[in-house]
Amino acid sequence: MSDSQHVTDIVIIGAGPVGLFAVFEAGMLKMRAHVVDTLEAVGGQCAALYPEKPIYDIPGYPAIMAAELVEKLSAQAAPFAPTYHLGQRVEKVEKSAQGFNVTTSAGTVISCKAIIIAAGCGAFGPNRPPMEGLEAYEGKSVFYLVSKREDFRGKKVVIAGGGDSAVDWAISLSELTEKLYVIHRRDKFRCAPESSDKLKSLAASGKIELVIPYQLSGLEGTNGKLSHVVVATMEGETRKLEADVLLPFFGLAMELGPIAQWGLNLEHNHITVNPATCETSTAGIFAVGDIASYAGKLKLILCGFSETAMACHAAYALVHPNEALHFEYSTSKGAPSASAAHERKTA
Repeated sequence: MSDSQHVTDIVIIGAGPVGLFAVFEAGMLKMRAHVVDTLEAVGGQCAALYPEKPIYDIPGYPAIMAAELVEKLSAQAAPFAPTYHLGQRVEKVEKSAQGFNVTTSAGTVISCKAIIIAAGCGAFGPNRPPMEGLEAYEGKSVFYLVSKREDFRGKKVVIAGGGDSAVDWAISLSELTEKLYVIHRRDKFRCAPESSDKLKSLAASGKIELVIPYQLSGLEGTNGKLSHVVVATMEGETRKLEADVLLPFFGLAMELGPIAQWGLNLEHNHITVNPATCETSTAGIFAVGDIASYAGKLKLILCGFSETAMACHAAYALVHPNEALHFEYSTSKGAPSASAAHERKTA
């Protein structure tokens, strides 16, 4: 078998928190998993958009940073030796005698008996501002997410946007930047009222400079290194801001991509599932987390965890058709071990 061809029990599409927990739930039921994600690292939006933002509704944690949650979920999945195919998108799903053949954008083909879609809102990427020459600065001076706050210590930073991400990161980065500007086209911000109040308080104290009403107009610098961000009013009045970094936070462009062509029941870009099993309209394909839809659905990570457990238990009959599933608590099964992932040999 070539390196681009694999056989496993379950393919999990999406390596966010819910997808990572699916690896654990599958492993506890002696099902091997391969995980495919368009991002270059696991963690989904928690890693890509707000790794250092606290989450308050994870049971057992009064507060936990998003990056720490991803780290712990990865460690929880690790004993079951999942195979990750990162930086790839699932392009095609075909039925086979064994179940399904899943083909990715990198040409990887994975044969499996069940599929769990944990793709959040689908493939996503940043909404880029329409600025000439922007590409030359991306990844060098222009970033669409913050991976580490410390990367911006002592720097002159311009944040553009008026939503939660822009305001939250402005508040957080104001603690360590040399100079921090927030550009927005109007005085009203689209964020939690307490965050808006905090932002304006920091502006009043001089920790942040609000550049209102302006919007991005141009960039100046050499070899991808910024020197100034040019902003302009609707009337054409311009201003140059000395800057090392630009962080444009204009939200995400999300799309289902090829998932929309797989013949699943869709409702407003979400996949309709049976709430008892999280199975879609196609037998053997399950959807969990934000992408799943049913009456009473709540888009919470903790609900995605629950849906994952139900989906894995339902998938067990497909992976082990001749074995009865006897429900056991993890306290009865004992601690997970890597051997559980390898008890079934690759066909």
